[in-house]
Amino acid sequence: MKPLVLVVEDEAALGTLLRYNLERDGFRVAEARDGEEALIVAAERKPDLVLLDWMLPLLSGIEVCRRLRRLPTARNMPIIMLTARGEEGDKIRGLNSGADDYVTKPFSPSELMARVRAVMRRSRPGAEAEVLRCDDVLMDLAGHRVKRNGRDIHLGPTEFRLLRYLLEHPGRVFSREQLLDAVWGADVYVEPRTVDVHIRRLRRALNGDDERDPIRTVRSAGYALDPPVAA
Repeated sequence: MKPLVLVVEDEAALGTLLRYNLERDGFRVAEARDGEEALIVAAERKPDLVLLDWMLPLLSGIEVCRRLRRLPTARNMPIIMLTARGEEGDKIRGLNSGADDYVTKPFSPSELMARVRAVMRRSRPGAEAEVLRCDDVLMDLAGHRVKRNGRDIHLGPTEFRLLRYLLEHPGRVFSREQLLDAVWGADVYVEPRTVDVHIRRLRRALNGDDERDPIRTVRSAGYALDPPVAA
C-alpha cells in the first residue's frame, strides 16, 4: 500500500498544492485544517509521515508535534514542520519539539518532496520506492537509471554516485572535501580538484539544449543541486 501523508495546513491553496505533489509522487494524502483535527486524524489514520504547519487554529504546530510525540503510535512517526518563521531560534524550537525536519515558506515543491522522500527512507528503509527526483531529473536506484525530461541520461559510476548524493540533499552546498568523503570515501586519497572534473562530466550529461543547469557552483564553497525557484 502507498504511504499515507497527513497534511496539516489551514491555507486551502497550499493544501491543494501539497496534495497534488504528494499524489503525483505516489503518496496517499489525509488532511487536517487545525491542530485539534490533526491529532484526531493522526490517531485514527496512523499516517506514515506528517507535514505540519506551525501557525494553526486551535493548537499550534509546535503543540501538535509535542502531543504526537507523547503517543506510543506516533513516537517514531516522521514530522516535517512547515513555517514562515525562518529565524535560527525558531528552527531550533521546532526541532526540539520533535520535528524531524524544518522547511521555511516559501519553498520549492520539488525540494519539499525530496525532503519527504529522504525522511521516509530514514524512517522506513526499503518501504519507499527507490526513486530520487529533483524537478525533471529522476534517478531509479533499483534500475540504476537516470532520466531527465523523459530521456535517458548515461552516467559513469562516479557521476552516478555524485548525482545520487546531491539528489538526496537538494539545495545544500557541499565543499569538495565533503563530496570526496561522501562519494569517494574518507579513506581514499583523491585530489579535491577531481570533484570539478566529475561535476563537469555530470553537467555535460544532464544538460541538453536550453535546459536549466540544476548544479550550482558556489565560489569558494562548493556545489549544490538546486530545485527551480517557484515563481
